[in-house]
Amino acid sequence: MAQHNETGKKGEVLAVSYLERQGFTVLHCNWRHEQYEIDIIATKETTLHFIEVKTRQSLAFGLPEESVTHKKIRSIVTAGVAFQYQHPHWKRVQYDVLSIILTDQQEPEFFYIEDVYL
Repeated sequence: MAQHNETGKKGEVLAVSYLERQGFTVLHCNWRHEQYEIDIIATKETTLHFIEVKTRQSLAFGLPEESVTHKKIRSIVTAGVAFQYQHPHWKRVQYDVLSIILTDQQEPEFFYIEDVYL
């Protein structure tokens, strides 16, 4: 497996743990609809959260959250609409980004961006 894929998988595992510590209930990881994917679908109180996780081991290419493009947000929204169609009881929905920076010398650094939209 390529290094960036391993980093991404490690980030998603850390993300689930982080979100659960923050009071989220994780429903799905890597939920797919056609060619679209949502990294994490979770709930907190009465809100359904579609969460994109971005993980980096260095800042050589910028902050992890900077790699979430308009195109990526549109694809997450498309998948989110499909999920809502299958689960129509969710009335409050939010699209979020969880940025994780991993370094050898420190604990992971988490930055949670709520309610991202175009």
